[in-house]
Parts: sequence; structure tokens; C-alpha cells
Amino acid sequence: MPVKMKTYPFLTLPMALIIARVMTAVLFMAHAVVRIFNGSIPQFGQFMTHQGFPFGEGVVWVITICEIVAGLLLIANRFVRIAATGLFIVAVGGVVLIHRHLGWFVGEHGTGGSEYSVALMVLLLVVAASDGEKFNK
Repeated sequence: MPVKMKTYPFLTLPMALIIARVMTAVLFMAHAVVRIFNGSIPQFGQFMTHQGFPFGEGVVWVITICEIVAGLLLIANRFVRIAATGLFIVAVGGVVLIHRHLGWFVGEHGTGGSEYSVALMVLLLVVAASDGEKFNK
């Protein structure tokens, strides 16, 4: 049985892993939902076509659906490793195609860099690694 921490953050490891899993899902789903409601899928699709992807807008829809479905799976604690892997691939693609050209920092010292995506990838590794462990049930 997990022992509660006596100091900050006053969470057990299982509680922290649940929060990491759910919040990582929410962060990815937010990107997808905003993309849909802002109507930026065609613009992103043109960017993807310019990067050499055939059917750029279709690729963006696949990314968007992946972010939503994988996010829902993470929240439901189902197929966690598969969902985390899909989102990891999306994050790597974002770094390779967009963020690496903008430097490391997202804010303060830069704009749109890779650090946020790398943090998400680390969270996804933790989430995937914790899937199926007795303390995650």
C-alpha cells in the first residue's frame, strides 16, 4: 500500500500518476479542440503540404483525431501505452517540423521552441511506464 508523503505535494505516487495521465491527455486534447473551433485545420494542412506531406489537411485531421481519441483513452485509463505512443509520435513530429526551428524556449527567452513538447514527451514516457502497474489501479 502506498505511503502518503509527509511533505509537499501531499499526494501518493498513484494519485500523482493519475493526475499526470489525465492532465497530459487534457493538454493534447486542448490543441485538437482549439484547432477545430478556431478553424485552423486548413491553414495547418497547407503548412503540412508545403512540408511535403500529400493531402496535408487530411494529415492534420489524423493528428487532430489522434489527439482527441488518445486523450480520451488516457482519461479512461484504457490502452494507455498505445495512446501514449500515438501522442509521443505527434509530439516528435511537432518538434521535427515546427518547434526545433524556433529554438528551445517556448516563452520568456524565445517563442514556440521545443521545451514544452519535450516536457510532454517525458510525461508520456512516465504515463506509458506506469500503465498496468499495481499502484495505478
